[in-house]
Amino acid sequence: MKKLILETTAPFQGLPELVAYHEGLFEREGLEVEWADRDAGVAKKLDTNITSPKEVDPFTSHGRLFEQGRADMYNACEWGNYCRVQETGKGSRQLGRRAIVSFAGMVVAPDSPVYTPQQLANRVVAVPFYFGTHYIALHMLEGFVGRDEIKLCAAPNGSRYRLKALLDGEVEAVTLTEPHLTLAEKKGCRMVCSAFFHGTEVASERVDADTYAAFNRAVREAVRRINANKRAYLHYFIDYHGKTDPEIAALKVEDLRESRLVVCDPAPIPLDEMQRTYDWLKSWGMLEETASPLQLVNFELQQQAHQAAE
Repeated sequence: MKKLILETTAPFQGLPELVAYHEGLFEREGLEVEWADRDAGVAKKLDTNITSPKEVDPFTSHGRLFEQGRADMYNACEWGNYCRVQETGKGSRQLGRRAIVSFAGMVVAPDSPVYTPQQLANRVVAVPFYFGTHYIALHMLEGFVGRDEIKLCAAPNGSRYRLKALLDGEVEAVTLTEPHLTLAEKKGCRMVCSAFFHGTEVASERVDADTYAAFNRAVREAVRRINANKRAYLHYFIDYHGKTDPEIAALKVEDLRESRLVVCDPAPIPLDEMQRTYDWLKSWGMLEETASPLQLVNFELQQQAHQAAE
């Protein structure tokens, strides 16, 4: 058995990996998976004075333990991982897209005067910089308002903290993932726009093509099982957060929407999409030190591992 240490992952960004772990699929592929808690000891606070990712460490959560040499792999949104790999001190590289296609929604409070995305012009939206709900907020907002009208501030990763800030009136809008998006709607909040987004796996040199292929074979089987009966796996969203959150624990599987759970086989990052992602991040003043997106992906290992996993 080869030991693989993964940074912890919530269901909205890593359900197939959690299913593969709990149902023995990694062990079947000869992998002994352990989890390292990436959020242990991480401060969770809103700061409306921080308005740019350039004021924030990209390794506040995802990649933090990896950069300390305490994890072999982590998964996070594709945009954030481009930026983290640029800043790595451990030679990390992306190896391909993860299996879950995450869902996020932009939400306003029940008494908000905002009913459409256009009305968020020059209103403060709280996002966790370098996380998927930061970048998807930019993508959604720039479809409705000018870039100079998009106003962001730093919020913690973890949708529960952002939902509290919204309900406490500290900010005018937030981006949330499941199951907190469902909880927000039950509390009367309005979702004004939503979208799906990809993530990627980042690994150290310790993860070779054979290891990543074995990892992906286990994940592919988990994807097959989830797609065969999504309803049977929605409880993960409640169970994961409900241990420490009574309001989430009180949710029922029937409250969650199957349409918000989308999984597919992990795959290489397509070259055309890789270039568009790189160009878009550059246009927002990120990846200034990277001349090509190919510097941020182990392209050869990605191809070898995904072919071997099929």
